[in-house]
Amino acid sequence: MLFTSVDDVTARLADTGYLASPAVATTVFLADRLGKPLLVEGPAGVGKTELAKAVAQVGGARLIRLQCYEGVDESRALYEWNHAKQLLRISAGRDETWDETRTDIFSEEFLLPRPLLTAIRGDDPKVLLIDETDKADVEVEGLLLEVLSDFQVTVPELGTVTATRRPFVVLTSNASRELSEALRRRCLFLHIGFPDEELERRIVRLKVPGLDAALTESVVRVVGALREMDLRKVPSVAETIDWAHTLLALGADTLDETVVRDSLGVILKHQDDVLKAAAKLDLDSL
Repeated sequence: MLFTSVDDVTARLADTGYLASPAVATTVFLADRLGKPLLVEGPAGVGKTELAKAVAQVGGARLIRLQCYEGVDESRALYEWNHAKQLLRISAGRDETWDETRTDIFSEEFLLPRPLLTAIRGDDPKVLLIDETDKADVEVEGLLLEVLSDFQVTVPELGTVTATRRPFVVLTSNASRELSEALRRRCLFLHIGFPDEELERRIVRLKVPGLDAALTESVVRVVGALREMDLRKVPSVAETIDWAHTLLALGADTLDETVVRDSLGVILKHQDDVLKAAAKLDLDSL
């Protein structure tokens, strides 16, 4: 077990620079104690991936990441055979029978393990991060079920590989599509949304310690106001931190209209959002 209590999760994650809310700390503790995968949903930039990195740092574990995308398949997620090396082996053994050659080329030496297989092999501590699961095709979820249920992978030529030490598993999703109920049943669920103002101020103070308290307060309030607008992409925590770094680099003392107008592109990523925010944002009322 990585953690002894919920308070232990909060304290040790904070030591890595990750400030966890009570809900986050409680769910991480339960995932660790129950040995269950943790499915984390929420907007981009709220700290889902960083949570997995922080847990790995706390446990001194190796972080193994499967970055999902449209078209990711078994050979990228589980394993594949080193075909070039197999061909060389076949060419070198021309006097052998096929049975002799087949036994050799489908052995450990020619296996290329990918993230899912790598995560369940060996006795060293690991954190398996399956990032942006919702971006993968539905068929990929079937590949995950055996791993998340029994922490094992079947390689037809070699047999079933079962974990001797289970990894701590974090799946992230931006909810761009609905994940299957079969996948959800195997996981504990955690939603990370935008933090409240107090927590976001603490995050900014931790990540950008050179920014003074008054400017930190202004940044958090303006970002909060932007999130209430009907924008294509509202700023997340990552953008708040980027903006704080930007203001520090610019040497800004206050958040006036000129500074905001000139730096809106740091926190807003679409021109229509920038125009809408410039028109509607009233700094005097914040």
